[in-house]
Amino acid sequence: MARTNDDPLDAGHAAGLVVDADGTILSCTPAAEALLNRTAAELRGHRVRDLLADPESWRTVMAQQDGPVWEGRAELAAGRGGDVLFRVLPLDDGREAGGTRTGDGQGAGGAYTGDGQGAGGARQFLVLAAPRTLVAQWRQAHAFMRELFLQERVGLAVMDKELRLVRTNTHLLPYTGLPPDLHGARFADFLWEEDAREIDVRLREVLTTGVPLVGVDLEVHTRVDPGTGRIMAVSAFRLQGTNGEVAGVTALFLDVTEQRLSQRRLDLLHRATAVLSTNLSAEETARDLADVLVPALADVAVVDIAESVFTSDEPAPEHHHNHTLRRAAVAGTSPGADVTGAGIEVDSGGELAAHMWSRAADVPHHDGVVGSPHGMSAWLRARGLLLGRVQVGRGDGRHRFVPGDLALLEEIASRAALVVDNARRYHRERSAAISLQRSLLPSPTTDTVAVHTATVYLPTDTATGVSGDWFDVIPLSSARVALVVGDVVGHGLQATATMARLRTAVRTLADLDLEPDELLTHLDDLVSQFVTEAGEATRAPGAETAYGSFGATCLYMTYDPVTRRCLAASAGHPPPALVAPDGTARYLDVNPGPPLGVGGLPFDPAETEVADGSVLALYTDGLIDRGHTDLDLGMVALGDALSAAVALGRPLEEAGPAVVGELVPGPLSDDVTLLLARTRVVPDGSTVAWTFPADPSVVAEARERVLGQLSLWGLDDLAFTTELVASELVTNAIRYAGGPLELRLIRAASLICEVSDRSSTQPRMRRAQASEEGGRGLFLIAQLTDRWGSRYTRHGKTIWTEQSLPPRR
Repeated sequence: MARTNDDPLDAGHAAGLVVDADGTILSCTPAAEALLNRTAAELRGHRVRDLLADPESWRTVMAQQDGPVWEGRAELAAGRGGDVLFRVLPLDDGREAGGTRTGDGQGAGGAYTGDGQGAGGARQFLVLAAPRTLVAQWRQAHAFMRELFLQERVGLAVMDKELRLVRTNTHLLPYTGLPPDLHGARFADFLWEEDAREIDVRLREVLTTGVPLVGVDLEVHTRVDPGTGRIMAVSAFRLQGTNGEVAGVTALFLDVTEQRLSQRRLDLLHRATAVLSTNLSAEETARDLADVLVPALADVAVVDIAESVFTSDEPAPEHHHNHTLRRAAVAGTSPGADVTGAGIEVDSGGELAAHMWSRAADVPHHDGVVGSPHGMSAWLRARGLLLGRVQVGRGDGRHRFVPGDLALLEEIASRAALVVDNARRYHRERSAAISLQRSLLPSPTTDTVAVHTATVYLPTDTATGVSGDWFDVIPLSSARVALVVGDVVGHGLQATATMARLRTAVRTLADLDLEPDELLTHLDDLVSQFVTEAGEATRAPGAETAYGSFGATCLYMTYDPVTRRCLAASAGHPPPALVAPDGTARYLDVNPGPPLGVGGLPFDPAETEVADGSVLALYTDGLIDRGHTDLDLGMVALGDALSAAVALGRPLEEAGPAVVGELVPGPLSDDVTLLLARTRVVPDGSTVAWTFPADPSVVAEARERVLGQLSLWGLDDLAFTTELVASELVTNAIRYAGGPLELRLIRAASLICEVSDRSSTQPRMRRAQASEEGGRGLFLIAQLTDRWGSRYTRHGKTIWTEQSLPPRR
């Protein structure tokens, strides 16, 4: 039985007794004195059986003998060692001469006698004893060490203080390239220099500090067979002698290559999923995909996307054999460059060299994924459509691709395909929503007698799509114009639909020539009606409504180029800005009422006189609300930007984009609308007004003044019609309204004839019967003029007509 010096039953460590054949103690070791708590003098001459806790158990103890050298277990008396294991060794040559074992324990004292002489024999025996728990612990440790050195999955190395190998198991490293005899060798003798240096540094720290090294991953390559190396989890602890002196270090090497590669693939899959889910752009998805693959999976990656994705068309089915792809992203190398040591080339278009795929057919692959030891290719498929392709390559210095890598690439490609398809569908739907939004808005530029306008509209960049911003420029009677800007709560098609309804309503109300505050009051009632209708619709079983967004803000402003006055009212909307001809900017003092649909409070009108050539700026809050910045700061910034942009008569078509670009340079969280209107005036010589009493005799005078003024303006071609219109309007005012009346002519883009009185009764046009003498005045006016109408004023009403001017000669 091979034993080391650490064996508790070894003669150098155990308590020893020399006994004769009768079991009488002849001498003992100091360890025996300590174990039995008696001196050698006290023990000498006593019999071994007297040391037992129960002397009558002597026969049972002796029954454990099974040879010349034998072991057993005994219970010593209290204070004399307790439960011990013992070993008996004969001190002679072990010859046997027919002696027998006495079953009663007499004669030879139960000890084996080789010559059969009983107690008179001269034979002596060495009895070694140690506490049973101590022996059990040693034997367990001994079995552990023996099994540890026999393990095939764990490499074990014992090194001295100079980090020279003293003992190893046969599987120190799990691949070829190790010398047959490692005794006395260093790691640098058979590993790459950098790998050996890293291991030595780690083990030297353990030797110096005594702090164990636990499960540190290190990549190792042998000099003879470097290959792609293996990943080893290294643990180490310091060895010390009984006197505390450092004796060396023990290291365990566990091959965790497959586990770490699997974990890296899983981490890469999670990282790719997180990265790919951050945007709804096919271009950004392709770049993110290439970046996440390099260098985590490959040294070079090329991503191609179906051309139809960028044109919002439907991609071809995957079984289709003619697919047009666009190079969307390349990562890991520049076009035309080689990957160092890899033999992987990328052509001028970013295409991986064809030789990478020459062995693809010989490598196991999944459906849609082909690969070689150095390259793989996978197609991006989603919902039965082929959306693109991803190609990856590795150099010779890395692990070759294995089926696990192919499966990983297929999974990443599949998830990327869903993102690309979602981006395609989102882009298509967003383009449709933006097209719908723009189709529901007026032309971005207008040119009227009153103003020249230019508008900038930018839809939001968020995934919710366009919102309900709208603007309008509405021609009104008497050369006036209405400027409108509004913002519906929410985003998407519902907000767009609500915007369309509100814009239509504003145009309808504007045609009635209502004052701004009156118009907003009617619009507020209409929005409240929308909310009521929507509530009733959603309460019906299974019913849905397309109009989920109703809250809105609106600013309505009118400008009169004759009087140069603006009248504005606001329903929860930011005030308009006014840039004077000298470039100074200020905000009009418009007291905003509640947003539309809230109701309960009136809307206050604000009147301002505007100089010729001034610029009015109407906008939505997306232009001044930059994140969580104070709106007041945003308005200050807008005022400064407007002053700089419209200075020196800069065209509004250039000023608008400049302002928006300065204030919102990044992605838009909300729609942005900016309406700029440069005011014009009707010259004093192009307008004339007369006041008459309510007397039928003034009708002739009114006709004469009209004819005279038209002659001055060179509009004699319109004299007959205008004389008839003025005569009819003045006559009706005298007959039905009473009080003073005013007749005004305006020469602008057309000839405008107005009659104002203090009556709030609106005229109605009707077709007179043949027997009736009157009732044909308004009917004739409608037939003779291009347009006619009436509007309420704060002091009565005005009836107006328009006639086209004759071409200039």
